[in-house]
Amino acid sequence: MNAQTADPTADKYRYKYLIGIAVTMAAMLELIDTSIVNVAIPHMMGNLGATLDEISWVSTGYIIANVIVIPMSGWLSAYFGRRRYLTFSIGLFVLASFFCGASRSLGALVFWRVVQGFGGGALLSTAQATLWEAFPPKEVAIGQAMFGMGIMVGPTLGPTLGGFIVDNWEWPWIFYINLPLGLIAGLMVWSYVRNAEHQEKADTIDWLGIGLLTTGVGALQWMLERGERFDWFESKFVTSLAVISGLSFIGLIWRELTAKEPVINFRVLKSRQLATGVAMAMLLGFALFGSVFVLPIFLQGLHNFTANQTGLVILPGAIASAFTMAIMGRFASKIDARPLIAIGVLGFLWCMWTLSRLTIDAGASDMFWPLIVRGVSLGLIFIPLTSASMAELKPWEIPQGTGMFNLTRQLGGSLGIAIVATMLSRFTFQAKSQLTQHVVTIGTDAQARLEFISRGLVGRGMSPAVAHQQALMVMDRMVTAQASVLAFSRIYLLSGAALCLSIPLMLFWRHGKSRAAVQAH
Repeated sequence: MNAQTADPTADKYRYKYLIGIAVTMAAMLELIDTSIVNVAIPHMMGNLGATLDEISWVSTGYIIANVIVIPMSGWLSAYFGRRRYLTFSIGLFVLASFFCGASRSLGALVFWRVVQGFGGGALLSTAQATLWEAFPPKEVAIGQAMFGMGIMVGPTLGPTLGGFIVDNWEWPWIFYINLPLGLIAGLMVWSYVRNAEHQEKADTIDWLGIGLLTTGVGALQWMLERGERFDWFESKFVTSLAVISGLSFIGLIWRELTAKEPVINFRVLKSRQLATGVAMAMLLGFALFGSVFVLPIFLQGLHNFTANQTGLVILPGAIASAFTMAIMGRFASKIDARPLIAIGVLGFLWCMWTLSRLTIDAGASDMFWPLIVRGVSLGLIFIPLTSASMAELKPWEIPQGTGMFNLTRQLGGSLGIAIVATMLSRFTFQAKSQLTQHVVTIGTDAQARLEFISRGLVGRGMSPAVAHQQALMVMDRMVTAQASVLAFSRIYLLSGAALCLSIPLMLFWRHGKSRAAVQAH
């Protein structure tokens, strides 16, 4: 029987797990598509005749569209009805996925990726907000655990699944795989999800607010995506994006605080719990996405791992995170969030410190336990952080609260990736300069090593002059590899230190109780 026409006296929570599976599946598809494309970029470049700079818009366009929709998802859900809006968004995501795979030109692919991003933006915040009502108050943490498992496993599956697809089929299948799963999720959402009980539809559309939001978030995300390539504020283009973004956000805040029916209700940030949680979510996104971004580069760049092998190294940690969240879903509502988050942050810091001590000879086995600890630590952080942040919101404020929470986590992640990419190249350059100076200073050992390599190459039939040049290139690669290891070490420590900043922020919380515990009192 359709959930919308069911007996009104029936238990409204009877479909909670089906709803949880449906919206989590949709959120996972959205997150998988954020990272799965990166693996196929070389294949797309060859097939579409695009440069690296041009093909990067396949990722950039998707992410910009995504972050524009996320903060509006609460308003859109109320205006169109949650059930209709979420189903439409999944349908738009699936339709765009088909046309992405069918694209035979770069322009068409970028266009449909933007459309896909607009559809995917709803699949995070609206899915999370849906779960707050789909489960009874005492079991809300279970629903959030299901969602948390999806957002932790999704980004890990992206490169692994993408690597398998491009190795065995062609790149369009990274998009076609969304079709059956998306259709199943859409049918389940239409059948079982109800409209929000407490959400009121706006009578007017805040076009000015939507325009300022689109301009501000779009310019900021574009700046973060392209800043490192254009040397940041040395570029007038990047500086212009920063100014446009800043002025747009100032205008947006003024507009939304004075508008009668704002597209984003900033007033929910009067809740100290939410305001603090939003700040912590940004730090979590910075540390998580920054460290997730750098690990595949370490494995593939220095150890020649394939995308598949890289995914298999990261996967156990994601499973550990999902397992921990399942446990947190059962017990988090009964435990103060603050000590759990503190333990999770310290565990994450230990993981980053351990990874920072890896050498050029480190292998997958050396990363197994640190990544398991990282997964457990993130599981200890996510559910308690979400529950305590939303604890004091009114039911009709939940969609706006989850929208801001997800937006800041996504923007924190984009900021983390941008800073990590910049710092990685700079740290590598600094370390290489120091190592080169060190090699020149020592002299004797370096010269002996150089002669040893040269003699080996001469023994293979090279002339002495060519062998000497090749030996110098080998030495340069060795120094560069060692410099990269030192740079990665500093990046890991930076990620761990960033998340540690969330511990003092917890002092601004009134309490560490979950929403269910607050309502019980």
